[in-house]
Amino acid sequence: MSSSSSIWGSGLGFFNGGSFTQMRRLNRSITRFYAMSTTASSYRMNLNEYMVTLEKPLGIRFALSVDGKIFVHALQKGGNAEKSRIIMVGDTLKKASDSSDGRFIEIKDIGDTQNMLKEKAGSFSLILDRPFTPFPIKQLHLTNDLDILFNRGHVPVATWNSMILASNLQASSETNGNSGFVVFSSRFLAPKAWNILSDHNGNSHSLVKNNILASPISQIVCIFSEEGSQGAEWSHGSFPLEEYTKALDRSKGELHYNHSLGMQYSKITEQIYVGSCIQTEADVETLSIAGVSAVLNFQSGIEAENWGISANAINDSCQKFNILMINYPIREGDSYDMRKKLPFCVGLLLRLLKKNHRVLVTCTTGFNRSPACVVAYLHWMTDTSLNAAYNFVSGLHSCRPDRPAIAWATWDLIAMVEKGRHDGPATHAGTFVWNGQEGEEVLLVGDFTGNWKEPIKTIHKGGSRYEVEVRLPQGKYYYKYIVNGQWRHSTASPTERDERGNVNNVIVVGDTANVRPSIQQHKKDANIVKVIERPLTENERFMLAKAARCIAFSVCPLTLAPK
Repeated sequence: MSSSSSIWGSGLGFFNGGSFTQMRRLNRSITRFYAMSTTASSYRMNLNEYMVTLEKPLGIRFALSVDGKIFVHALQKGGNAEKSRIIMVGDTLKKASDSSDGRFIEIKDIGDTQNMLKEKAGSFSLILDRPFTPFPIKQLHLTNDLDILFNRGHVPVATWNSMILASNLQASSETNGNSGFVVFSSRFLAPKAWNILSDHNGNSHSLVKNNILASPISQIVCIFSEEGSQGAEWSHGSFPLEEYTKALDRSKGELHYNHSLGMQYSKITEQIYVGSCIQTEADVETLSIAGVSAVLNFQSGIEAENWGISANAINDSCQKFNILMINYPIREGDSYDMRKKLPFCVGLLLRLLKKNHRVLVTCTTGFNRSPACVVAYLHWMTDTSLNAAYNFVSGLHSCRPDRPAIAWATWDLIAMVEKGRHDGPATHAGTFVWNGQEGEEVLLVGDFTGNWKEPIKTIHKGGSRYEVEVRLPQGKYYYKYIVNGQWRHSTASPTERDERGNVNNVIVVGDTANVRPSIQQHKKDANIVKVIERPLTENERFMLAKAARCIAFSVCPLTLAPK
């Protein structure tokens, strides 16, 4: 049986049954759970469906997928949905009802869901479908507001439902649902590719064609939530988004390079490609046909030789096809070497792009060094956050760039144009270590602890080890330890004498970028310094853009070498 409603529109369905199994009161809001419906019900839930009743506000952010489904995108931290301890990200919304008459409406499109979210108060019963496998939450967040800057105008949405309002993708009350969506990308510009779009049988096509890896299409068309929830903190069950994403990253395992597959590359922008090493002269011809006019290669000669690649033959072939080949080796797996050389690499890339080259940035595997350069370029030169740039590149090309190395190089660049100590929030986290005897009281004191006036108590880690972590802006700092009331310096860390002749420990947080990076010998230090990746302040963004361009224009435009 069906009816219409000013709240829900058309297609109301009655729910005549269902066995009540549990009621839980949480913070004055009642959450009810229902099992499968009985045979008397007009709507029968399958084994993966469940019903839950929540008070408004629901605390759910929904998303519309490209196949027209409405599903749970995130849960508001501390909200009613999270407190229910049953709703999970990825659950599909099937039906909904308010508490006034208990009648259910089938959720067919975005308009039905938005009407539900407009209600300010009351309780709502939701019927949701649980997916068979854990939902790939990481993939949902590869595209965020900043990423869209790169795709603006390139990824329109089309629908086969004539009742969809194209202005805001909201269905009218007359719609019968069953909306379909298709996402276009730049790789469909070739005339023969229209055959893919017109293939109504859903036939699959090869993901690799002419060495080009197909870029993934986002599963999300849009996201939406209740009014007044813009400032809410969204999470996934008990995990904030950042922690959940990192946990998924750790569980994904390592990327494996298969040299026998040949050169593989992906298109990042109209001018930038990123991929694995050029192996044969035929690969050079393939690049020429694709319009690549310059190659920025971070593979060393020894690496090429180990893989059986003739560097001389590749260089000769590049000259034959009028492709500029620039070799600037970065040691594979050496985070410090990448950190020091990354500013010059980005400078090279910028100068090539300024000369209207279409550039392939490459290394042996295409997993780390080459995508790291592209991520750093987007971060430094286009005023994009590191997280957004990283997600954009890794969403188009299978890779795992060294994020800490990029973050280290970012602060090194900012230090290059700052005179003296950094004026801003902390950039690094230093773990100060004292090795003494068990049972000691150890305090850390220095010019970063209220100008030596506010000692920080260390934590006994067992045995003779004491530690304390301090977040510091980049700069040079003097410090000492107070052990059982006695001022002492550590012999396991560097020391310097001050102007009064006192011996203090010294720590230099961060470094300064240089167009001619020098690899200095590390001093023995028991302390551990880690980089902090955080959003940049407005002043830091200005300093970063200025420093990156200083490096870039220190590269001679004629010889593409340091002046």
